[in-house]
Amino acid sequence: MLRYLSSLVFSVFIFCATAAFASDNEASNGEEESFDIAGMIMHHIGDEHGYEITHGLKIPLPVILYSKEDGLQIFSSSRLEDGQVYNGYKSEHGHIVKVNADGSVNENVHPFDISITKNVATMLLSSFLLILIFTSVAKGYAVNKGKAPKGIQSLLEPIIVFLRDDIIKPAIGHNYGKYFPYLLTLFFFILINNILGLFPAGPNLTGNIAVTMVLAVITFLIVNISANKYYWKHVFLPDTPVWMYIIMIPVELVGVLMKPMSLMIRLFANITAGHIIMLSLYGLIFIFKSYLIGGAVGGFALFMSFIELLVAFVQALIFTLLTSMYIGSAVEEHH
Repeated sequence: MLRYLSSLVFSVFIFCATAAFASDNEASNGEEESFDIAGMIMHHIGDEHGYEITHGLKIPLPVILYSKEDGLQIFSSSRLEDGQVYNGYKSEHGHIVKVNADGSVNENVHPFDISITKNVATMLLSSFLLILIFTSVAKGYAVNKGKAPKGIQSLLEPIIVFLRDDIIKPAIGHNYGKYFPYLLTLFFFILINNILGLFPAGPNLTGNIAVTMVLAVITFLIVNISANKYYWKHVFLPDTPVWMYIIMIPVELVGVLMKPMSLMIRLFANITAGHIIMLSLYGLIFIFKSYLIGGAVGGFALFMSFIELLVAFVQALIFTLLTSMYIGSAVEEHH
């Protein structure tokens, strides 16, 4: 269902974009306007103080600032649009800064920005969807106890069972139940945000390295707090001649740090690369403003949207699988 819905949305978006810009091309009377495709891509994959649905239609989000000089400031991001100054603050290259009376940046004031940005709003939305979906699934299990699953329960149960029996349990062992809730939440959080990012107005949340870093740090803490003595013995007392410890111990410590780094960079790079490819294809429609190019690009972009939907599932699965393996290696008993 999600696959067909995503494809339909992309098809409508591509058709509308093609028709609109082809019409603009015919009405321009030979006047060409350059299209900044790089700026469009960077604008989409970045974060901002506002949720832009399409050009000219933006939902303002609350700006929350704190500084010793001005205290707590809360106002709408619409007050900073088009370089406006509000309460002595303005938005400059995506960052909110304090300005002097002459309009110059006040370097002595550095406000602490805890605003609800596009990515934060999306994270709240995906968290709400997770709670809503799994509350419905839990209710379904309670109502249909001993019966065949129905509705969304029947959709998610095979995925949950697959993750439990084929991914998490083999990687961790008989103590998998302790970590199962975290790993299940991790998988569906990444999956939902990957899918949300496929829609035309969808943000690049899992392509934001700050988000993937936090997920990797949580995994790093769980792995190393749960690690048993055999894990740490392998790190600090490896099964090698003593004279090799000077080489092996630093290598093992680097390996401990590289595990979360690999999780962070892999998810960030794959999702961001997918967004850049898709946006580059859409940019060709804006550049050529041709029905022929628009149709060809639209067909190829539709094909790529299916690939991106597959990548959304694969990246969530890989992150969960590797996290399970790292936890399993940390809690594995000595044989």
